[in-house]
Amino acid sequence: ALDLPESLYSSKVLNAVKPEKDVDGVNLGRLVHGDVCDCLVPPTVCAVMELLEDIGGKKVLLVGARGAEGAALQSVLQRRGAAVLSCHWKAPQLQSELRHADAVVFGSAKPHDVPVSCTKPGATVINCAHDPLSGKSLRVLCPAALGPLLGGNMVKNMERWIQSQQCRKWDLHSLKLQPLSPVPSDIEISRAQSPKAVDVLAKEIGLLTDEIEIYGQTKAKVRLSLLERLKDQPDGKYVLVAGITPTPLGEGKSTVTVGLVQALTAHLNINSFACLRQPSQGPTFGVKGGAAGGGYAQVIPMEEFNLHLTGDIHAITAANNLLAAAIDARILHENTQSDKSLYNRLVPVVNGVRGFSAIQLARLRRLGINKTDPETLTEEEISKFVRLDIDPSTITWQRVVDTNDRFLRKITVGQANTEKGFVRQAQFDIAVASEIMAILALTTSLQDMKERLGRMVVANDKKGQPVTAEDLGVTGALAVLMKDAIKPTLMQTLEGTPVFVHAGPFANIAHGNSSVLADKIALKLVGEKGFVVTEAGFGADIGMEKFFNIKCRASGLVPSVVVLVATVRALKMHGGGPNVTAGAPLKKEYTEENLQLVADGCCNLQKQIQITQLFGVPVVVALNVFKTDSPAEVDLVCKIAKESGAFDAVPCNHWSAGGKGAVKLAQAVEKAANQKNSFKYLYSLELPIAEKIRIIAQKVYGAQDIELSPAAQSQVDRYTRQGFGNLPICMAKTHLSLSHQPERKGVPTGFILPISDVRASIGAGFIYPLVGTMSTMPGLPTRPCFYDIDLDPITEQVKGLF
Repeated sequence: ALDLPESLYSSKVLNAVKPEKDVDGVNLGRLVHGDVCDCLVPPTVCAVMELLEDIGGKKVLLVGARGAEGAALQSVLQRRGAAVLSCHWKAPQLQSELRHADAVVFGSAKPHDVPVSCTKPGATVINCAHDPLSGKSLRVLCPAALGPLLGGNMVKNMERWIQSQQCRKWDLHSLKLQPLSPVPSDIEISRAQSPKAVDVLAKEIGLLTDEIEIYGQTKAKVRLSLLERLKDQPDGKYVLVAGITPTPLGEGKSTVTVGLVQALTAHLNINSFACLRQPSQGPTFGVKGGAAGGGYAQVIPMEEFNLHLTGDIHAITAANNLLAAAIDARILHENTQSDKSLYNRLVPVVNGVRGFSAIQLARLRRLGINKTDPETLTEEEISKFVRLDIDPSTITWQRVVDTNDRFLRKITVGQANTEKGFVRQAQFDIAVASEIMAILALTTSLQDMKERLGRMVVANDKKGQPVTAEDLGVTGALAVLMKDAIKPTLMQTLEGTPVFVHAGPFANIAHGNSSVLADKIALKLVGEKGFVVTEAGFGADIGMEKFFNIKCRASGLVPSVVVLVATVRALKMHGGGPNVTAGAPLKKEYTEENLQLVADGCCNLQKQIQITQLFGVPVVVALNVFKTDSPAEVDLVCKIAKESGAFDAVPCNHWSAGGKGAVKLAQAVEKAANQKNSFKYLYSLELPIAEKIRIIAQKVYGAQDIELSPAAQSQVDRYTRQGFGNLPICMAKTHLSLSHQPERKGVPTGFILPISDVRASIGAGFIYPLVGTMSTMPGLPTRPCFYDIDLDPITEQVKGLF
């Protein structure tokens, strides 16, 4: 850059030089501000300083030194204590200043019409220009002499780059909280905090500029290339937040997750990351409201967290419905065309040439047809190639929408005359129930995602063989729609600590955990002594069991600690308290001290601790304290939890105090993570499907046995015959009881678990038995949340989210 002709030596050119590649030192901001350790000094300036040596208190004249070099020289000389004067060649005072200067530095070639008188006797004169001044005894810096100094800058830059690739203690500036009492609404708390710009947060946690894609001011996608850069870095500690069997109100697992990382990073100065699921907009506008945590332990901005985010669910909806459209269209075309017509349309002549696409060649290979020339297929081979012969009665792939809409639970498609009488009953599911969402949460790379998308079974053919997305030729298009959704979204907590929001699969028909990729990236970023805290949906009997048996198998990751969230409210319910109903006031049993109810209800907490111990992982109980809980009730729960095998039990006040209210929990988790870990899976994948279901029912739920309906047994036989028998099990069961009956609280025993049906998500990689009826499309209540949600047209602020 410094050898450019003067006509090109402009700020536009110099600003194009990336700071991390600036070995010429043309970006002067840090140097001028005194950050010498964090910048590169131009090689010419380094050479001048070596030649001048002891310059403190002396007068130095810079002549014709312009641009980056001139500014750098002046800055460095002044820092060394020299009195610096800079002037151009035609300055009227030049002759006088030359006679008084202790050192003179010529920064550019002398014009021919400018005379130079004698300098002060003994003065050091250095010429940085390429043509030396005739007749003068000068010390001349030729370009070749600068090579070693330029090389030194390059080495220094490379050392910095290497350091930037390595995990380190974050230089993270936390955001200060000023908790109010009473605690305001979640959206008021969120709006009162000013989040950091997401590029600032990214830099603080060690992300490089080319590893993030910024969405607005507070969100960014993180590229998967980071995993390759940090592949040799050791992982941090892996913490799962689960819970006891909840009330319909929820017990605050997301709030505990956020409070815990705020405590670890903002208060204990330990690198930590929260990994959360993206909420569906269905419940946000329905009955549940937002899902960003709550109180002073939440993700901000909470309205962006709950609405659209970076469009991942919309991408899933588009991909899912493209596949649904492809299924019905293929059946229509096969029903109305001959083999020859189908072949001519599927493999058309383009510019006089007929050729198979890559995905069609792959289908030919699966059919055992090893030909690449479309003209050489026999009539029989053409018929095998063009006809999927989908049996409409076996279609399991449904359309989706991210809205609670009960009237889409059963629909009829194909009623227009243009569909030529092809009518069938179908349904819509909510978008997060799509198998593509489950795949997004379990995939480990773009290639893995593409392969899983291709393996998705959408129906059977009329011979009983599975028909996949790959057979329909749509795999590549699905991958294109999902190429950005696979990248986790970076956000922050109220205290400025990092959060990944990625994937949000249903916790009943799917595994209910955030993505493997978010966890893997976070574990590299926090470093060996850091913590990644992720959350499992519903109680430990459902979300945690699936986390261990499904997610950990897919990721290969081993959890360090389980944090089991409990509330006095839920324990009282399990102890025989009145029903808890969303939207209805709590009965007095839940707002007044009742030690007997608490003691009786701790049986559920004890059972969930035992379930955790089945997997060999230490468990810390986090008691989410409400203002109506008495000290005696809190002490009783903690005492019983420790006696029942918990490593520790800690009351938490993060909802009202932020990270400060979860410091003791963070300290307990840190200690537990250093305990011996003997993690193991609950069952072997080689066992028959029915036996794997039985193990979960008996060891986790406490059932006496299972009972498969004839339809369920038929499906088990079919999946085994089709080669899917070695997949893990994802139980679809109510989360409101350990049994299949929501009204049975505490720890039910002696029951027979009825399996009404068995289905499969082959692309995601699990079999899911249905325990009773399981709705995949919620409905709106009489008074949905949308009554309270509004937009201020002047400020554009969202109101009413909670």
